[in-house]
Amino acid sequence: MAAEPNENIDPHRYGPWAVIAGGSEGVGAEFADRLAAAGIDIVLLARREGPLAETAERIRARGARVRTLAVDLTASDAAEKVAAATADIEVGLLIFNAGANTHSAEFLDGDLDAFAAMNALNVTTPLALVHHFGRGMRERRRGGIVLVGSLTGYSGSARHTVYGGSKAYLRIFAESLWLELRDHQVDVLHLVLGVTRTPAMARAGLNFDIPGMRVAEPADVAREGLAHLADGPVFVAGGNAETAARSSGPDRAAIVLGGHRRMRKLLGLPGDRP
Repeated sequence: MAAEPNENIDPHRYGPWAVIAGGSEGVGAEFADRLAAAGIDIVLLARREGPLAETAERIRARGARVRTLAVDLTASDAAEKVAAATADIEVGLLIFNAGANTHSAEFLDGDLDAFAAMNALNVTTPLALVHHFGRGMRERRRGGIVLVGSLTGYSGSARHTVYGGSKAYLRIFAESLWLELRDHQVDVLHLVLGVTRTPAMARAGLNFDIPGMRVAEPADVAREGLAHLADGPVFVAGGNAETAARSSGPDRAAIVLGGHRRMRKLLGLPGDRP
């Protein structure tokens, strides 16, 4: 990583600490790097201790203070654990970057408990963390909240029934929260990602080599997100704004079927009926 300080990030407005959920790798780690370069201290949240420790060491080299918490963000007490681990510091920025499709299955063939865990990761825990940290930001009249979303939340997709639905929910939540907090000087941004070359997407076996497909890099997505933090409620990263707009049209059948064909290519699956 070689991030330069981001002049759009004012440590007095968004500091002194930032909490980054899903901060051990990919986009989350890039957020941490850029924020540390801007003079903000970091709390990294993720499930695995090893990657957390590696990222923390790299961020500390920038001179920032770093705390880590290995926590299962699907657990019912996840937000309580995060609140306890940050009780003695002032958090001016919350970035919720966790939320992968952890159970890719057609709904009726899937496991209901696994789908519930995905909803906890994508909906229940971020709402609880926003509720906790957002109150302090509102009282201080400064701060920022970034909820990372996905183009999958713009149209239905097979094997993404729960995941896509949760991402759509999060976008509407962020838009509404933006309305409620804008007069309190708290910025809210739903940062929408398209296909991004993250370790998680690579582990999922996604095909990044489809001709004409836009593939964003984590560093670029993090840079765009921070640059547009004050431009909420929604920013579509990676040059995918036109795709998001096309996916919001009234002919839902055509949009869903077109997205379905693109998704099968991305996943390396054989063609489907038109």
